[in-house]
Amino acid sequence: MKTLVWVEHDNKSLADATLAAVTAAAKLGEVHLLVAGSGCRAVAEQAAAIAGVGKVHLADDAAYEHALAENVAPLVADLMGHHDAFVAPATTTGKNIAPRVAALLDVMQISDILSVEGEKSFTRPIYAGNAIATVESSDEKLVVTVRGTAFDKADAEGGSAAIEEVSGPTDAGISAFVSEEIAESDRPELTSAKVIVSGGRALKDAETFEQVITPLADKLGAGIGASRAAVDAGYVPNDYQVGQTGKIVARKSISPSASRARSSTLRA
Repeated sequence: MKTLVWVEHDNKSLADATLAAVTAAAKLGEVHLLVAGSGCRAVAEQAAAIAGVGKVHLADDAAYEHALAENVAPLVADLMGHHDAFVAPATTTGKNIAPRVAALLDVMQISDILSVEGEKSFTRPIYAGNAIATVESSDEKLVVTVRGTAFDKADAEGGSAAIEEVSGPTDAGISAFVSEEIAESDRPELTSAKVIVSGGRALKDAETFEQVITPLADKLGAGIGASRAAVDAGYVPNDYQVGQTGKIVARKSISPSASRARSSTLRA
C-alpha cells in the first residue's frame, strides 16, 4: 500500500504534527509525502530527511502558499490515482483538507485515529473520548486524519528520499486568503509540549490565573493551557484552550482492560 501524507508547514519549516502522521502512515506501507506551498523547496528537503520516507512530492505554486483547502484538495485527489491512502495530521489545516479530498474521491473519511489495527482497520475516539471504536473501511481508497499525540514522532533525520516535482489544479478561484494573526510565544506549542500547566474557572479572573499558573509554568518550562470556561470568561486567549473543543494534548489513557470493555467495531 502506498500512502500519501500531507506535510504541515509554513513554507519555511515543517510542523511536528507531520512526524506523527508519518509514523501512522508507515504502519500502512510505503510512505510518500506531499509538500504543497510557495517557495517551499527547503521544506521538501526537510521532509526528504525524515526516516522511513520513500518519496517527496513537491508542488510549488502561489495557489498553495496558504494551504487553502479548496486549492489543495484537488491536487491531492489527482495524486491519489497513484496512492491507496491519504493521511493528514488532525490539525486545523489537516481537518480542513481531508474532508474535501474524501468528497472528491467519494469515500468515507476516518477521523482522529489513535492506532492502526490493520490495513484498513483503525481505532478512534467516540462519545467525546469516553469510548474507543474500532473502525474498518470497505472503501478502495482511504482518507485518514491522525491524532498527533497518539503516535510517536518519526525521526526527523536519517532519511534520503527523492524529491519529485508535481503539478495539478491550481487556483480554484472560490476562496481567497485575506490575513492571519499569529500569536508568538517563547513557550512550547501546546500540541507538542511535554509538560502543560492548565487552569480553569476556579482561578476566578485573569489576574489570579496569571499569578498562579505562570510562575509554575516558568519553573517547569511548560506550556500554558486553559479550560473552555476559563477562555470563555476571558482569563486567557482562546489559543490556550485544551480539551474536546480546544487542542488535543494528551495521549489516550484508557487501560487495556477498560479499552476492551468500552470498545465497539464498526464497518464503514
